[in-house]
Amino acid sequence: MTDKRVLAVAGVIVALGFGVLLVGCGGEDETRAPGGAADEAPEPLVDPSEIVSGGPPPDGIPPIDEPQFQPPSEVTWLDEQEPVIVVQIGEDTRAYPLQIMTWHEIVNDEVGGKPLSVTFCPLCNTAYAFVRPEVDGDITTFGTSGKLYNSNLVMYDRATESYWPQAWGKAVMGPLTGTELERVPAQIVSWGDFRSAFPEGLVLSRDTGHERDYGSNPYPGYDDIDNPPFLFDGEVDGRLTAVERVLGVEAGDHVVAFPYFRLRESAQGPWAAVNSEVGEEPVVVLWKAGTVSALDSETIAQSRDVGASAAFSRSIDGRTLTFRAVESGVMDEETGSTWTLLGKAIRGPLAGQELRAMDAHDSFWFDWAAFHPETELWSGG
Repeated sequence: MTDKRVLAVAGVIVALGFGVLLVGCGGEDETRAPGGAADEAPEPLVDPSEIVSGGPPPDGIPPIDEPQFQPPSEVTWLDEQEPVIVVQIGEDTRAYPLQIMTWHEIVNDEVGGKPLSVTFCPLCNTAYAFVRPEVDGDITTFGTSGKLYNSNLVMYDRATESYWPQAWGKAVMGPLTGTELERVPAQIVSWGDFRSAFPEGLVLSRDTGHERDYGSNPYPGYDDIDNPPFLFDGEVDGRLTAVERVLGVEAGDHVVAFPYFRLRESAQGPWAAVNSEVGEEPVVVLWKAGTVSALDSETIAQSRDVGASAAFSRSIDGRTLTFRAVESGVMDEETGSTWTLLGKAIRGPLAGQELRAMDAHDSFWFDWAAFHPETELWSGG
């Protein structure tokens, strides 16, 4: 990355943390074990020197701890193509706009009766939702540590101050080292697709308790394909360029990355449907045009269309479906039912049924490959 680019991104992160000076790794703060003295915590799972400061102190990029929500009918401040994170548990479905998440990165919430942390790392373009664990009898919350690992957001739990890289969802330093969080599906789609699918859902409000320029992108141009990632010292897997978008899909010990540009190349009009397998699991990867990047233009609504993708099991009711894209959407060959990007049949014999979401996450390639060096790469076709 050029010096100019490093300074620009560093300046953004400083601004997000209200003027905290950018500090390098290796200071006293970098080597102290979270949650207490080093000899009181388990052996770290990663080299502590590789967990580096991104600039702000803990919670300098402030999580939202008391989120407020609006019904879709009251939301006038989102453009149709703006990206939102969708989390659904039972009948409770919520949208977390990236125009808010980019400024806060973590929302401590309760969805469908479950305590969750919904997270977004703009440096890696990764959205994850986790069940917040109970520690010593109380449900903890998560904050932003101000640290990065492989350029990825490092969360800390407020009960023990253990460090949790978002892309792993596992504590790597501190008293809870080795503990893994339960994941809940979190899918990035356009605001228009969410509103159409869930008119009775809830949308995270701009009433966050913080003054931010919501709707603007604090990282303009960050996802330019020619730009190296910020504070990533690892070697980029040369199969793709560093900030190429992928959908990473996991099934057991098997991991496959589906590049967005290859999904787009396989599309019929605005839709793509890829029938594949991840390990022994038959999956369909869907892609739909009409969702803009949150990391392109200074105004998110004016950013380029990168589309949105999702992965689902093709097994339903004891049979395996085969999907194909048509101009009007995605259909299965076996029944002729029409399906949405959110995995729900809206017309045909299977109308009302839903496909099981895979453990799948959007990511920039450099980050996905760093956390999943064994990943396979879908070659298209």
